[in-house]
Amino acid sequence: MDEVPVPSYASTRDVSVPRELLSQVIGQDSAIEIIRKAASQKRNVLLIGPPGVGKSMLAAAMAEVLPFSRLEDLLVYPNEADPNNPKIVAVAAGEGKKILENSKLDFKSQEDNARNLSLLLSLGWFILSFALWKLGWVPDVVYAATLILGGFLFIGSTLGWQMRVRSGGPVPKLLVDNSERRSAPFLEATGARAGSLLGDIRHDPLQSGGLGTPAHLRVEPGMIHRANGGVLFLDEIATLSAKSQQELLTAMQEKKYSITGQSEMSSGAMTRTEPVPCDFVLVAAGNYGDLERVHPALRSRIRGYGYEVYLNLDMEDSVENRFRISQFVAQEVKKDGKIPHFSRESMEEIIFEARRRAGKKNKLTLRLRDLGGLVRAAGDIARERGHRLVVPEDVLEAKRTSRTLEQQMVDLMISEKKDYLVYLTEGSAVGRVNGLAVSGEGDAGMIMPIEAEISPAQSSEEGKIIATGKLGEIAREAVQNVSVIIKRLSGKDISRHDIHVQFLQSYSGVEGDSASISVVSAVISALEAIPIKQSLAMTGSLSVRGEVLPVGGVTAKVSAAIKAGFKEVIVPYANVKDIVLSPETASRIRVIPVHTLTDVLEHAFEKSTASRRILSALKRMVDVSVSRKIKEELSIKPLPA
Repeated sequence: MDEVPVPSYASTRDVSVPRELLSQVIGQDSAIEIIRKAASQKRNVLLIGPPGVGKSMLAAAMAEVLPFSRLEDLLVYPNEADPNNPKIVAVAAGEGKKILENSKLDFKSQEDNARNLSLLLSLGWFILSFALWKLGWVPDVVYAATLILGGFLFIGSTLGWQMRVRSGGPVPKLLVDNSERRSAPFLEATGARAGSLLGDIRHDPLQSGGLGTPAHLRVEPGMIHRANGGVLFLDEIATLSAKSQQELLTAMQEKKYSITGQSEMSSGAMTRTEPVPCDFVLVAAGNYGDLERVHPALRSRIRGYGYEVYLNLDMEDSVENRFRISQFVAQEVKKDGKIPHFSRESMEEIIFEARRRAGKKNKLTLRLRDLGGLVRAAGDIARERGHRLVVPEDVLEAKRTSRTLEQQMVDLMISEKKDYLVYLTEGSAVGRVNGLAVSGEGDAGMIMPIEAEISPAQSSEEGKIIATGKLGEIAREAVQNVSVIIKRLSGKDISRHDIHVQFLQSYSGVEGDSASISVVSAVISALEAIPIKQSLAMTGSLSVRGEVLPVGGVTAKVSAAIKAGFKEVIVPYANVKDIVLSPETASRIRVIPVHTLTDVLEHAFEKSTASRRILSALKRMVDVSVSRKIKEELSIKPLPA
């Protein structure tokens, strides 16, 4: 395939922003193709992916490319035969407002005539009574009675007029007004309650004596009705109750849905309109872990009459895609309207950050909402400093000031643990290892000191592995696997010993198996009384055959080791190219890639007769047929400082 020519630019001011919203979506080429196809055929779509990868933008873009059909205005009229069953009338867009205005004028004219007539009749009554009394045809008592009766007639006609005005008479209510629309409606119903989504009847406590508001004037349309002929977007679909999801499914199937009171305790529950048109395209979105809370019938409807799309989390680190990141920044600058454009040099810093946040080799992150936060922070700093363009120094300052809460908290924890010697950065210790972990979404690395101790078994049958430190299910299972690994690799009988493993001050909890090599190293160190270097930190998963497997969040973990003051860090060989650090930062630590547990212990143990003996035994016991071949081809060497 031929390479796409990428234009050069001096700043993001030179980068054109596409007018079509769908073309502004970055890195989701497959999803864009499906959205175009779904729009042309009016299919429903389920978008799955973490926050910030473009789900809401794809939904809005679908409304933009949806074939524009004839939209309708919806009117609700009173039903004289059954006031609690208001009538629904659909007319061409723009006609609803005209009908409403004409109805109001007609009603006003009728009311003016009725009011004038009542006033004339009352005035005539008083004049007639006065004339009869003045002529002496009626006595004073009768005259007084006629005045009182006239007053009652006047008050009665006035109250009747006011009640008629309150009732609205035959004037309809305009439920949905599409007179100003020139494209398909787009409604975002994320977090909407049942009444807001499905429509509701406003509560009115005055339902007796004709003082209450008529039923048809209390009808409120839902977003499913406002989205008629367009797109209804529901992010975090799993947060919608099962009942609301079922009602939504009914509306999708029938393409019409009656509006009724959503609260059974409300007077509105007595009112139910005729079916209201709601022919919309549903774009639902959520995270993969939330799928189990999506109603099976609703998901089946989407899958049977539409598409399910899993959005990309990253894209290839290519020249073309780097330019797409520049396009994204140009879009953010234009959308914000308050920050300056970015120079080419500052864009290099943004692209570097996109590589770092991807957490994978040769990838750029597509969590662009978070990246957009950095763009705005850098723009604010540049504007505060009076810069016409954002320069690299502004981006670097933004990185320091716009850290996530997890990063701020972890940095504070690293500083406090170092001050109180919770972990050591020099010397050596038996049974003690500096592990590495991540907090939040994998962008905040943290130091996880681990200690192991061996004691006689409390049970006469067999020893146990006792782990403490608020471990999650996966982390606890990883610790349990240690006994298998140690039995196989060390050849020692540990059935008469209890192995105690403590994750020191792990208040936020530990999950995952990336501490496996740390736990095994600490246990073998305690079993053999071999000191481990404390100037070294490590991370890596471990198979039961002793092979070191890749883990996530390596860049954040190595960055944490640098902040903590460690001189060396052990990482799985497969993760080496995932580490994205600036040259200045990388020069502050020695990264040691490893294939097997033997490689880990060779670098972690202090050199001694005991360490040479155990390493020699491990090399004979570990099945390294795969690892040996890799080592022969690539040879394991520490990365240069």
